[in-house]
Amino acid sequence: MTTIMNQPPQDNSTYNRQEEVKQFDETKLGVKGLVDSGITQLPRIFHHPPENRIPVPDSNSNSDSDSDLIPVIDLLGTPREEAVEKVREACRKYGFFQVVNHGVPVSLLRRLVDAIRAFHEQPAEVRKEYYGRGTSTGCNYFSNVDLFVSKAASWRDTLQMRLGPAIIDVEAIPAICRNEVIEWDKEVKQLGELLLGLFSEGLGTSVDRLKELSCLESRVMVGHYYPYCPEPEKTVGITSHADPVIFTVLLQDQVGGLQVKYEDKWVDVKPIPGALVINVGDLLQIISNGKYTSVDHRVYANPLQDPRVSIAVFINPGMSENTYGPLPELVSPEEPALYQEFKLVEFLTRFFTKELDGKSLVNFFRLKGE
Repeated sequence: MTTIMNQPPQDNSTYNRQEEVKQFDETKLGVKGLVDSGITQLPRIFHHPPENRIPVPDSNSNSDSDSDLIPVIDLLGTPREEAVEKVREACRKYGFFQVVNHGVPVSLLRRLVDAIRAFHEQPAEVRKEYYGRGTSTGCNYFSNVDLFVSKAASWRDTLQMRLGPAIIDVEAIPAICRNEVIEWDKEVKQLGELLLGLFSEGLGTSVDRLKELSCLESRVMVGHYYPYCPEPEKTVGITSHADPVIFTVLLQDQVGGLQVKYEDKWVDVKPIPGALVINVGDLLQIISNGKYTSVDHRVYANPLQDPRVSIAVFINPGMSENTYGPLPELVSPEEPALYQEFKLVEFLTRFFTKELDGKSLVNFFRLKGE
């Protein structure tokens, strides 16, 4: 029987994407399973159109100088006023920044990366127990959140867990990473509260303004695993997109691969030991009435034998039936509202029923003529 793991090359007349996507998903092995099978050519479902492919930097690339564009902020070692200004400028100009001296123990960050890697490198039969696209348990393992709606799959697997408003039953968290995830969530809540205050003050509002909107209550964690890709020039690790959230806290290992769009150019976000990457989400851009900006970012397929691991926590309001839009105090005759109001559930539903495709979500909710 021909499977996606041993399929021969196909021409367009015999290629049935939906059938092959279904076949791949039903293996419950993810791209790690393909790598373990010893494939040397990517299955057709991973082939991205040329305009979406990402050149993989080589040792002669000058991207290191570009990566210096992304600000690095000493969060606890900077006077409050100065920290507010640095965060405001980073949110306005880049949509991304890195933080060091952030209060999260570096030893925890190392243990968390190791634990997430260990989950993805367990025997296939163990991983399969968590595989699925439903969210009833609050913890699931899958490959590509948009697998069935995207034009091409990306070269990564994901372990996803709901951390808030109420953390899932701890027994639902895989034992191999349970302690680290629980400890990480406590630290993210503390860091998130500090960042929300800085975001609020940067907008000229009270320090608790965003917290009052429950902007820290919903937290979803994803542990991405990007194994070695035998043909990285044909696919991507994750396609260009912006996050449908207030903000994201990202821990990346030292392998690298994250790129941010700045002034129509892609810039590497260079891994810094012990640092965390923070990025503005679409919802914060809307609430700030465009004073802060969310930006497209992507990850190229991993050309290295060592896997790339990253852990992101997506932070959103906890009240999905509430209405959100530009803060009233940021709207005036001189600066009219740029975006319409909407229920959070509508915003998120629209995101999860389409493929990852850049800034289309913000553009959809932009008021016509603005």
